[in-house]
Parts: sequence; structure tokens; C-alpha cells
Amino acid sequence: MERKLNAELWDKMHYLFRDFNDRMVHVELHYDFRIDIDALKTVITCFFEKAPVLHSSFTDNRIHPYWTVKDYHINDILTVKEVSEEALAEEINAFLVQYIPPESAVQMKVAVFYYGSCSALCLVENHMCMDGGDLKYFMKSLCQNYTDFVENGISPVALRTGTRSYEAVYEDFTATERKMAKSLYKNINTKDDHGFPLTPDSIQDKSFIARRKLSAETFDKIRAAGKQHGATVNDMLLTAYFYSLYELALYDPEDSVSISCAIDLRRHIKDNSDQGVTNQTAWMQCRVPRRGGNIFETLDYVVASSNQFKQDRFMGLHGLPLLSLGYKIMPLAASEEIIKVGYANPLLAMSNIGILEPDKLALSGHEPTDGFMSGAVKYKPYVLLSATSLRKELTLSMCVRGNEEDRRIVEHFFDLLEKAIGLLTA
Repeated sequence: MERKLNAELWDKMHYLFRDFNDRMVHVELHYDFRIDIDALKTVITCFFEKAPVLHSSFTDNRIHPYWTVKDYHINDILTVKEVSEEALAEEINAFLVQYIPPESAVQMKVAVFYYGSCSALCLVENHMCMDGGDLKYFMKSLCQNYTDFVENGISPVALRTGTRSYEAVYEDFTATERKMAKSLYKNINTKDDHGFPLTPDSIQDKSFIARRKLSAETFDKIRAAGKQHGATVNDMLLTAYFYSLYELALYDPEDSVSISCAIDLRRHIKDNSDQGVTNQTAWMQCRVPRRGGNIFETLDYVVASSNQFKQDRFMGLHGLPLLSLGYKIMPLAASEEIIKVGYANPLLAMSNIGILEPDKLALSGHEPTDGFMSGAVKYKPYVLLSATSLRKELTLSMCVRGNEEDRRIVEHFFDLLEKAIGLLTA
């Protein structure tokens, strides 16, 4: 008999996002040695057995969707290829921009590209299965299990298992707090028509990942300048994002503009050791009333907006009860139409995935020499700026379905972003 898994609330929401993005999350890590493929195959196989949603096919029956656990072969997941250094970037990009349909038997693809004495470990997974927070955990666990298996022969099965339900966010509240949190039916984010100035959508558009790396010295300057102004690194990046957009898109300087920022809802969970890999991410809408006379005025607006959200005990939980109710009382097809009416998908978004810890991502003593993570490929007119840091080198990336003119626009945006960061840290 086929084994079926519940389609959790965030699984359904990310399935709904098929109209806005490809739902893929991307990882690229480089190492100065050749990864042991047999060991990696063993770890991946053990992890897939621990997290069956990764080898399950999603069924949209328009009433009550579900996952069906599928048989698979490791070759369905892992690709190994020897490439030249000259061809490496093209091979990696071709792998990273692939799309995994939710109906597939596996929801994650992994590749190892050998180039000389080095390796690039790349991964693409369906956001319906887990978000950036749990993918970071997954990668750290994979690396630790690989090391333990290669060096000590320890069976690579140390991956969390358990509930994937969104309701874990309520478990550590008091009874009164839980009642209040489950009464937050109103979505406090509002629609904003300010968008990124990409070219019109075309059937000929193709997915690409644009990225810009900033030095560790620049990262130190961002953090130091932020402390002087009572701002986090996230606030500083958001400020540069806002300031650059006004120039790039020729917004009226007096216009109010908003950018939605990803929030890790695990902030509400004291201990997630009994949870399986899943999604626990919502959005906080940061709004500035105008561009500001200079970039520091923009920074003041960003800090004020961010702090207002941070003071909310139930940050990120607004609207969840309504989503849950909608999915519970109506068939999927009907609930999706209702949610689309009430849900304002942000045209402008940022996800600060955060620090990639090199010691936690080491394979048999070899720390990654370079790497980044990035969110989904967005469909026009939506955009997402992702940020990760490795040894304080900051990688900013945008995954876009577009054309070469769109790539030039994004690269120009990165130029403006660097200029704005320079103003903030001067």
C-alpha cells in the first residue's frame, strides 16, 4: 500500500506560489579536495529515508492535496561530473536553475562537479519541503554526518524527524498567548505597486542567477556603521536596497515604498529537536514613507519600521489562523482562489539567509572555500534579493526568469547597491 504524508499548511502555500516563482532553493559550496562520492551517496540515501517528504510526489487533487512516498534510486538525486575550470561556472549555473516539478518522485537534486583537485557541491530543493532555515540545518547535518561516516564509520542517520506542522510555533506560548496568537486572523501586510523595473514578461525568458560578492572588509564596515546608528546588518542591507531602487526605478522621492523581509518563525520555538525538516517562514513588511534627503534618513525610516515589528510578541504570526481556516474548511481549489484575493504577494522582497558557518560545513576537515545560498527564481514582476555570508564575505543574489537586458538591469542594481553601501559606511 502506498504511504501518504499530510500536505502541511506551508506546503500548500508554497504550492500556491507556483504563480509567482519556481519554488527552488539553491546551494553552492566549493571545497579544496575531491569529495568521496560513495560516502556522499550513503549520507544522502540515509537522509532521504529519515525525511520521506524528500522522495515524495505531491498530488493536487483540488480537494485535499497530499504527498505520496515514492521509490527512488540515488542516481535520481545525485549527478557527478568532471569539468574544466573554464566550464565550471556554466555547468553550475545550468544545474542550479533547474526546476523540480512537485509531481516528481524526488524533491531535491544534488551535484558534485570535480575540477582538478577541487569539488563543487551544489543542491537544489523544492521550497515546499523546507525553507532556508532548515536547508541550512540540512546542509550542516549532511556535512557532519559525512565526516563522521568517513572518519569514524558512524552510520549517517543524525537528521531530525518529527512533525512538519506549522502549529509548532504556538507550542511554547502560555495558554493566554496561544489563544491570542490563534486569533490573529488579519494579515497586516498591505499591497504596494512599486516594483523592480524589469522588461515585460516573455515566453522566451530563461532563468538565471545574478550575484555580487562583497569583501569581508566591507561586511565589517557595514556591521560597524550599523552599530553606530542602532541598525542591524539586515537594516543596513534593506536601506541600501530601498535607496538604490528609488534611483533604478525612478520612483518619486516622496513615494512610500515597502519591501517584504523573510522572518524565521523558529524565533517562537525554544526547542525544535522533535520536528522534521519543514517550513517556518513568514514575511515582515518594511516600509519607508519617502526616500529621505540622504541615505541616513532612509536608514532611520528602515530602523523605525523594523523595530515596530520586532516589538510585536507575535511577529510573523498574523494571518496564519486565517490561512489555516481557509485550507481546513474549503477544498484546495476554492481556498487558493480566496487566499489569492486576500494575499498580497510582495513585488519586492529580501531574504537574509544569514551566516554559512565554514566549520559546520566542513567535509572531513575541509572547510568550504566559497559558497552561497539563494531563494527561488522569481517570475516577473516579482523579485527577491537573497543574502548569505561565508567568512564575512557577503554574497547578494537575485534569481530571475528574464533575458539579457534583465540581467544588465540586475547588475546595474548591484552597482547602485554597492554605491549605497559605500555611502552608509563612509
